[in-house]
Amino acid sequence: MNTLLLVLILLLVASATGVITRFVPTLPTPLIQILLGALLAWPASGLHVELEPEIFLLLFIAPLLFSDARRFPQREFMILRGPILALALGLVLFTVVGVGYFIHLLFPTLPLAICFALAAILSPTDAVAVSSISGRLPVPPRLMRILEGESLMNDASGLVAFKFAVAAALTGTFSLTDAAGSFLLISIGGLVVGGLLAFGFNFLRTRLIERHLGEATTVQVILLVLLLPFAAYLLAEHLGMSGILSAVAAGMVMNRADIKRVGQLHTRMQTQAVWEMLEFVLNALVFLLLGFQLPAIISAALDHSLHDIGDFEFLRLLGYVAAISIALLASRFAWIWLAREVGRGLTRLSGFLGGRPRLPSPDSGGRVPLKLMLAATLAGIRGTITLAAALSLPHVMADGTPFPARELLIFLATGVILFTLITGSIGLPLVLRNLKIPADTHEFEEERKARIAGAEAAIYRIERYHHDRTGEFARDKTNDETIIAFNDISSQLMSYYRERLTLHSTETSTPQLAALRQLERDTRLEALRAERREYYKLRQRDRINDSVLRKLVREVDLAEAALTGDQGAAHH
Repeated sequence: MNTLLLVLILLLVASATGVITRFVPTLPTPLIQILLGALLAWPASGLHVELEPEIFLLLFIAPLLFSDARRFPQREFMILRGPILALALGLVLFTVVGVGYFIHLLFPTLPLAICFALAAILSPTDAVAVSSISGRLPVPPRLMRILEGESLMNDASGLVAFKFAVAAALTGTFSLTDAAGSFLLISIGGLVVGGLLAFGFNFLRTRLIERHLGEATTVQVILLVLLLPFAAYLLAEHLGMSGILSAVAAGMVMNRADIKRVGQLHTRMQTQAVWEMLEFVLNALVFLLLGFQLPAIISAALDHSLHDIGDFEFLRLLGYVAAISIALLASRFAWIWLAREVGRGLTRLSGFLGGRPRLPSPDSGGRVPLKLMLAATLAGIRGTITLAAALSLPHVMADGTPFPARELLIFLATGVILFTLITGSIGLPLVLRNLKIPADTHEFEEERKARIAGAEAAIYRIERYHHDRTGEFARDKTNDETIIAFNDISSQLMSYYRERLTLHSTETSTPQLAALRQLERDTRLEALRAERREYYKLRQRDRINDSVLRKLVREVDLAEAALTGDQGAAHH
């Protein structure tokens, strides 16, 4: 009963945070959720939730990363794979070594392997926190894709580095060759396991379920998709591979498979609605649970006697948190600057060798503005993966002695999470305040051409369908009124698509075309909303029943969702 009440309270608070953020838009949602969690857990009689790292990674991180990977555009991932992997792999190793030695300078009595373990804990960034803070800021789309791709991949690299650092601390031995080989095996194995599992699921789904039962199995298919990230994570972990990367790979394969599913409107819409709700709940719960741990972490760091490194007062601990956080940001900035210089060198080398020089862009390896470098640095926000890894530190060494400074390490990791959240929420708006983002003309042109192709395909299909049905009417000797009405229907639909074709085929400049499209969208939205209001008035007057109302309103809702879907996705 207590567990049930706790779950209900957490869900209630999670929904309340969504309302609170509307009234306090300046504060990022994760900070509000952490604060509420800490307030609920702070009193002696408050709520107390013990966070089990393995269960936390399975129940929260695996489905969230699966969902992010399922939504991440694969073409952009392939185009930006260089900077993404440079941050997700290169920066993680750079952070573990550089920040690990810095932590060892701060705490000389701590073994170097334990300092490396703390640096590995602090290396992964948090996609949820980054997107919640930067969602309302003018972040260049490519930079946002790089940050999202980084956070998808660096969780696994950070956790693997943490695993080997802890193993070195426990055993006192470390082999770079063995670590590199194991890292490749664990990472590639995780990707293969998740990819094969998702591929097998899609094969069974297409050949057995949907081919014979169609959309009658919508609910069952959605349930199986919800279970897929948990299965990918558990299977990979059971085989000794990376469960995080397995969930990511499963999401990417599902993304590719969903592209080929042209039909199944109801399944697609219901799946999207279910995942949106699940993402909101899980995102809120992970930061609430982080807040729930704060009182216990602070009290343990202050009260526990750390004989091996000395006792520290609270302000001194905060100083160490600030120093480590600044070292993390400095190493991130240095790595991004180094990547920029390497990109410039490769561009010059390409031109020298007669290759085709790349045009510099804000997010490629070319001439990256200082503002974007600072934004990418401040966006390196730590989150729940860091806390879960910190809490998974062992309690005892191999010889049975207590693990050195475990409470202090957990406190430092938690402090860095809060420090990066606060600096990101304050610094990113300042850095990006007057940043002018040029219109993505390439994406706009792609959309324009796609709309033209879609309208041409629709016109061609209407003509063919009209020709075929007219022939059927002639053979069946259908009355002339039906043929005339069918001609009018076809003519009206073709006129509508020809108007769209004319609108998008015009040589109007991009701003004018965008304004015309917005005007068309707004006008159609006004008409749809008036239509919906009229249906509700008719129901209130008992002119129609509930079934008719639901059917008509659903049609209007689908049309409005089609008009506002791109805006809703961008806002999300």
